[in-house]
Amino acid sequence: MEDALRRELGAAVLRPTRHSGRGCISQGRSYDTDRGRVYVKSNSKAEARRMFEGEMASLEAILKTQTLKLPKPIKGIDLPGGSTLFVMEHLEMRGLNRHSAELGTQLADLHLHNQQLGEKLKKEVSTAGKGQGQMEVQFVDQFGFHTVTCCGYLPQVYDWQNDWVTFFARQRIQPQMDMIEKNSGDREARELWAQLQLKIPSLFSGVEIVPALLHGDLGGSVAEDDSGPIIFDLSSFYGHSGYELAIAGMFGGFSSSFYSAYHSKIPKAAGFEKRLKLYQLFHYMNHWNHFGTGYRGSSLNIMRNLIK
Repeated sequence: MEDALRRELGAAVLRPTRHSGRGCISQGRSYDTDRGRVYVKSNSKAEARRMFEGEMASLEAILKTQTLKLPKPIKGIDLPGGSTLFVMEHLEMRGLNRHSAELGTQLADLHLHNQQLGEKLKKEVSTAGKGQGQMEVQFVDQFGFHTVTCCGYLPQVYDWQNDWVTFFARQRIQPQMDMIEKNSGDREARELWAQLQLKIPSLFSGVEIVPALLHGDLGGSVAEDDSGPIIFDLSSFYGHSGYELAIAGMFGGFSSSFYSAYHSKIPKAAGFEKRLKLYQLFHYMNHWNHFGTGYRGSSLNIMRNLIK
C-alpha cells in the first residue's frame, strides 16, 4: 500500500505517523511526506470507490462556500486487490468543546449560503440583468446533489426534485424501507410506513424550504483545533437545513451553546420537533440496515408517534 501511495502522490518521503483511526466504516492513518502531512482513509469494500468519490465531492462543495474548516481532498487511489484509498489534508483535531457555539454559527452560515446566493442573484437580475455566470458557487434551486454520496457505506439516491417532501419520502425513507423489506420482510415497519407517508405533508404545512447545502451526516463528524471548529466525514446534498440537526441530537456531543448559536441565525419554525423526529427516522433506519435490528424499536416508535 505504501509503495502505491508514494508513487501516486509523487512523494520521495512517506513515513507513517502515530496518528491513526478506525471508524465504523473505514480505517485511517496519517503520513509525513516531503509535500506535507496527509491523512489516508482505506477501505476494502466494493462500494469504497463510490463512497470516497462522494466524500471528495462533498468536501469540494463545502470548501467553496468558505463557511467551515474541513480537510482539503487530494486524491482517490485504487489498489491492486480491490482496496481503495482516499488521501486528504491532515488536520490536527481534538474533541469539540471550546468552539461549540462557533460551530453552530458556522453551520448556520453554511445552511444559509445557498439562500443568500439566490437573493443576490435576484437582486442582480432585477438591477442589472446579470446572471450567475461569474459566481464561484452556483445557486441551486432543487433538492439533490450532482453525484452519489453515502451515509455509512450505503449509497443515497440524488435525483433532483423541486419538492423537499417528495425528495425526502422517495429518496431517503423509501430506499431504507426497501432494504428492510428485502432483508427481513418486516410487516409492521411496512404498514407503519404506509400510514406515515400520508401524514408527512402535514408536518411541513406553512414551512418554506430553500435548498441548503448540508454536511449530511453530522453525528460524530465534528472536532476543533486552536483556530476553531472542523467538520469531516461528509455526505453532502442540498436539502432542508432542519435535516442536519437530526443525527446531532441522537448520540449527543453537541452542547446547548451549539444549538443556541445555530438557532439565533435559523430560528425554529412551527412543527420543528416533529420534523426532527421524522429526520431521525432516516438515521435509525440507516443504522438498522448497517448494524442490525437493535435499531428496529426506535424506528418503529418514531413512526407510531408521528402517525398519532
